[in-house]
Amino acid sequence: MKILRSQLRQELTVMARNGEQLLLLVAIPVMLLIFFSQTDFLPTITGDKIDFLMPGILSLAVMSTAMVSLGIATGFERSYGVLKRLGTTPLGTRRLVLAKVCAICLIEIAQLVLLIIVGQLLGWNPNQINIAQVLVILLIGTSCFAGIGLTLAGRLRAEINLAAQNGLYLVLFLLGGILVSNDELPKTLGNVAQVLPSSLLSSLLRESFNNNTIVVTDAIALGGWALAMCGLAATTFKWSD
Repeated sequence: MKILRSQLRQELTVMARNGEQLLLLVAIPVMLLIFFSQTDFLPTITGDKIDFLMPGILSLAVMSTAMVSLGIATGFERSYGVLKRLGTTPLGTRRLVLAKVCAICLIEIAQLVLLIIVGQLLGWNPNQINIAQVLVILLIGTSCFAGIGLTLAGRLRAEINLAAQNGLYLVLFLLGGILVSNDELPKTLGNVAQVLPSSLLSSLLRESFNNNTIVVTDAIALGGWALAMCGLAATTFKWSD
């Protein structure tokens, strides 16, 4: 247990010391939420803008942490041989993976709390939040994006992985129903966007927060993404180049 705590502390320390990580995990989601909730740059949204934006920004935070942050860090650790060396120490691969999972969960909890506080200050007032339902949705989304990030990190060289993670992040951000509803996109592009994991997560959170309901088909689709990506990561991940 002491070894696990030590590795967890190390994971969190590395993230805290990385300015780019903090920008991605904290500053960007908060700035997007504040800016677009207080301006009229976005297409017309039915109802209060903050009610549409908040679930999308939470989805962005999950994607930033579970896919990009984890994927890029793991990719460089793999490329430099860190993962291979740690796997042969008393830490072991299981505790290494568990430390990374725990670090992601702690960061996402901090993100969630911070964004909810900012949202409340901006006038966000969701109806009858089902905490258990929201946490399950976030867990499925985290599993999905972690699987995507680790799949890329476990197969690509560090530099290529860095570009791939950022490129995919941009695509999923733009087509994720985060700032702009999929209904505002061209029909073909909108149909594609609706089945992407970022869009499914945003939609599920939006329905849960605003209507206290869950769209079963979206939940099944996101669960399918999570199973497929985690399975792919587990079967294709290589611990070193």
